[in-house]
Order: sequence, then C-alpha cells, then structure tokens
Amino acid sequence: MGKANHNNSWWHSAHPIARVLKCPVTSMRRFNLILFTTILCFAVHLLAIQCIAQSDARPGQAVELFQKGQDAHEKADFAAAVDLYKKALETVPEFPEAELQLGSAYVSLGKSTEAEAAFRRALALREDWSLASASLGSLLVTQKKYDEAAQLLKRSIELDAMNPLALSAMAELLLDTKAPVDDLRIHLTRMDVFAGKARPTVSLLAAKAAIEEKLGERAIAKETASRAIQIDPKSRAALSILADIALSEKDIEKAEGYVRTLEATGPADHETISLQARVLFARGKKVEALAALEAIKNPSDSVKEMIAKIKDGDIGDLAGLEAKIQRTPDDVNGLAKLCVGFRLTNPAKALEYCRRASLLEPNEVSHAVNFGAALVQAKRYDEAVGLFRKLLAVQPDHATARANLATALFQLKFYPEAKTEFRWLTEKQPESPAAHYFLAIIHDHLEEYLDAMANYQQFMKLVDPEVNKVEIEKVKLRLPLLQKQIKDGKGKKTR
Repeated sequence: MGKANHNNSWWHSAHPIARVLKCPVTSMRRFNLILFTTILCFAVHLLAIQCIAQSDARPGQAVELFQKGQDAHEKADFAAAVDLYKKALETVPEFPEAELQLGSAYVSLGKSTEAEAAFRRALALREDWSLASASLGSLLVTQKKYDEAAQLLKRSIELDAMNPLALSAMAELLLDTKAPVDDLRIHLTRMDVFAGKARPTVSLLAAKAAIEEKLGERAIAKETASRAIQIDPKSRAALSILADIALSEKDIEKAEGYVRTLEATGPADHETISLQARVLFARGKKVEALAALEAIKNPSDSVKEMIAKIKDGDIGDLAGLEAKIQRTPDDVNGLAKLCVGFRLTNPAKALEYCRRASLLEPNEVSHAVNFGAALVQAKRYDEAVGLFRKLLAVQPDHATARANLATALFQLKFYPEAKTEFRWLTEKQPESPAAHYFLAIIHDHLEEYLDAMANYQQFMKLVDPEVNKVEIEKVKLRLPLLQKQIKDGKGKKTR
C-alpha cells in the first residue's frame, strides 16, 4: 500500500473510542488510553484493492486475522489481540489499521514502548491520519514528552476538529504543562463545539470538566463531570474531579462518597490514594493521612507538597495555631483550622473559632458547616438543626450539612425527620455504612422492621470489621430477635 493520504471521513461513523482519563489531584491530570475502533470495513476496502493487484490470498488472510484480533480486543483479551494483529502484519506488513490496533492493545497491557513503536509505524504508513496522530500524541503525553505530543495533537485537530481523543489528550497536556489561562479557554471552546455537534465521550466530558475546574468554574465543572458519571458511573476521571471539587467546598461527606466509589472501581492509584489522604486530613486524621501518602513510591510533586503541608503543623499543632491567631487575629485560614481541630476535643473552643471565621467570611459556606458540626459535638442539637435547615435551603446537595442535620435530629429522637435525611444520604451515597446503620436504628425505633432488617444487612455488607466492632456486635445481637418479630408478622408497614 505504501504511504497514502487517505480521507478520514470514515472515522465519524466508526465505533467510538473508549478512552478513560485517570484521576486528577490538584492541578495534575493523567490519562489512560484505551482504544476500541471498528475499522474493519475500511481495512477490507484497502486490502481488497491490494488483493486484486497481487492476485493472492494474503490480504484476505490478513483481514481474517485482523477481525479475530478485533474480537479478542473487544473481549479485553489483549495478549491474544496482540498476537493476532502481529500475524496479520506478518501476512501484509503495510496494514496501518492493524498497527494502530496493535498499539492500542499494547497500551492496555501497559507496554508503552511497544505501543509507541506501533503507533509510529501506523503514522508512517498514513501520514495524514488524525487518529494515528492522536493515539501517538496521547501516549507521549503520559510519558511527559510534551513537545512532540503537542505537535502531533495539533496536527490531529487540524485534520479532524471532531476527534475526541485528540481533544481529550490536548486538555491533559495543557493542564500538565500549566498552560496560560487563555490557552485553556481556547481549548475549552473547541470542546464546547464538539459537545454541541456530537455526542461527547466520557473522556471528553471529564477532560472538559478538568479544565473548567482549573479555571475556577466549579458549578459548570460539577455539571459536566456529573454528565460523564451518568454515561459511565465508574469513570475514574469524573469521580476524581467531583471528589476534588467536594473537598475544595469542604463537603467531606460527599468527597468521601466519591472516593469510596473510586476505590470500588479497581486498584487505587496514586491519585486515588491522595484523595483518600485529603479526606482523612480534612477529618483531622493527620497520622493516617501521612501514612497513606508516605507509602506512595515515587510520589508526584503534588503528593510531596501535601506531605509537607501536613507536616508543617496545621491541624496537628493546635497550640501553635492558637499562638499565631493571637498575633494575627484576622487569619481566617488559621481560624478555620482551629474550628475543625477543636471540634472533637473542645467543642466550646471550636464554636468560638468557627464563629470568628464566619464573621470574617460570611459567604463561605464551609465555615457555617463547621460551626454547625461543632454545635452537634457540643450537643446543642436544636441550634444545629436550625442552622443546617437554613444552609440546606441554599445548598440542598451539601452532603456534610445533610449528615450533621440527620445526626442532630437523631439525637433529638425526631425519628421521622431523621429518617428522611438518612434516606437521602443512603440514596446519594449507597456505599456509606454509617448512613445505613443509623437508618436501620430509626426504622427499628419506628417498628418498621422489614426496612430495619434491609438496612442492617446492608450495613453488615459495607462495614469495616476492624473499625466498627462495637456496632457489628450490636447488630448481631439484634438480628435474631428482629427476624422473629418479622416472622411473627409484627411491625408497621412503611410507606
């Protein structure tokens, strides 16, 4: 076949690329390339021409091997796919589609050197191929070879402005290289154009959300990432962005829910571990957060910065922070840290520091949430209920505020109202064992035994046996009698 300048219009009707972004932490973004493209018809067309020219069976054999490779690829049997693509290339060496898919399979196997070689061969065989340029450029971004990657991705977008792989990879490159705000906005406009004309992929939506978050457009970023989650609930990139935004907004309950979902999608990578550590640190668990971060081998700059931040003192050095506040009483950041730091050990002090932080930044919701949490710790439940109802009227999806309101209502034995709040939490955060535990107790108190049983059982599935030994024993003691009550037909019917 040799080098040829083929039109790429076939791409728009081809099977979409499934390209999954890795998790973001602070300003770092990583992408993991997984390509699945159904390009058999185009390959058959080209090889049929060659078949006529050569009058032998080799092109047909190559196509058959290529098709089998595609089948193995789609079944995630990447080793078999590699073997079949290589056999196709042995039969017909100049087969760019097979080279491209070979590179894709190598990427899935974590063999970046072999993948790069295959992508380069595909591009050599077809110089003006947007998809090959995007595939190689995207891989080079993950290898931090930004200069060559930029040229390849720019060329890919010039050839096909609607190439979602190139657009997503370029977003990663711009974020990784800390590109100027104007460059981010220009690229965001490109992605907006794609989203307006074509059905956006999960990877493109996640990349778009990452840039929006970087530009400070949190509300839009949340909406974009949520769209990605609707398409793929296990999108690690979108979940990470949502967790990152929730942490920035001090909504620890919501952030923990996203991180828990991330953990369930597969082995934790460095970015996920960093998010876990940020949640722990936000809860005042400095030792656990440090242990998680220091266990990371070859930590990124952002991880090193976080370790340094925790070791600098912050919440762990409350006495030092108090001394600093005496010198600079309007240090709102220090006041906020003291508010959180004293919440468990000295709620009265926490209330005062929360109050002062709120006065200095009345529009910062996190100060009010922390103040309300301190009210709960101080057992001033009525005041906490009033405060959180006001907050939730403004931000109804703030999970931390909702959890504290639920706790205050539970402590006041306002079980019907508490049930509503805990039910909201279990619907929004189905992996939260605590929400199921308290909801079960509430149903039990209300003699709604079937619902109590369902939530106790869900709690037992989700709970950490080492952390919640006391609660587990209580449930184990309760379940036999509860089963008997249900068997005897006791209890109320729930609505």
